[in-house]
Amino acid sequence: MQDSGAKPAAPPSVVVEGAKKFYYMGGETVRAVDGIDLRIERGEYVSIMGPSGSGKTTLFNIVGGLTKPTEGTVYIDRTDISKLDAGELAWLRCRKIGYIFQTFNLVPIMSALQNVMLPLIFAGIERTEREDRAFAMLKLVGLGDRATHKPTELSGGQQQRVAIARAFVNNPAIVLADEPTGNLDLKTGLHIIDMMIEMNKTRGVTMLCNTHDQKIIKASDRIVWVCDGKVERIERPAEAQAAFQDGAAKT
Repeated sequence: MQDSGAKPAAPPSVVVEGAKKFYYMGGETVRAVDGIDLRIERGEYVSIMGPSGSGKTTLFNIVGGLTKPTEGTVYIDRTDISKLDAGELAWLRCRKIGYIFQTFNLVPIMSALQNVMLPLIFAGIERTEREDRAFAMLKLVGLGDRATHKPTELSGGQQQRVAIARAFVNNPAIVLADEPTGNLDLKTGLHIIDMMIEMNKTRGVTMLCNTHDQKIIKASDRIVWVCDGKVERIERPAEAQAAFQDGAAKT
């Protein structure tokens, strides 16, 4: 049989199957995530949206290995992270996942360069290489001249760029961004969104963004709407924008 020459499809970056997360409070069961199935392809940019209390943050934390599901499985690069012990999970998070947080989560006594180097230290990278890689990432996000500055000496937008550099420095398979524009003004927020789009496209890293920010819709390949712990619908950007415009027109 002649080889067609077609390459096999790359496995998805993230697969969530039947994920549930229950909390037990005062004799009541809170179903924060209640049976979610989700598949995110390699290199895709997916945003999770929904009202406060919808379960989107819990879903985000389950995918990132920050919370274990009560039931169900979660695969990152074909590894079932729900079965990993604490040490194995720490290893995977260090090498496979980058995190960008709303509050930046930078170490205040460390310089920008030292903050970006942190994941490389945990990964056991030799000092000279980690300095070179961290500085290269700072230059890539436009902060090569701020490498020695501490977070208190940087603006909010600059701190978030340091956080982006830190998230990408270990060449992760997936980057999780939790409200990455939540503490930024409109102009700076748009700049950060454009930067994440560029990193997603040029590096082929899968992006999962937990957000309330409608501006992030334009960056997304798909928008996953979560309500009452379940996936309510999945839309393309044009559909989501039309829904927002229709809602605005009715108010």
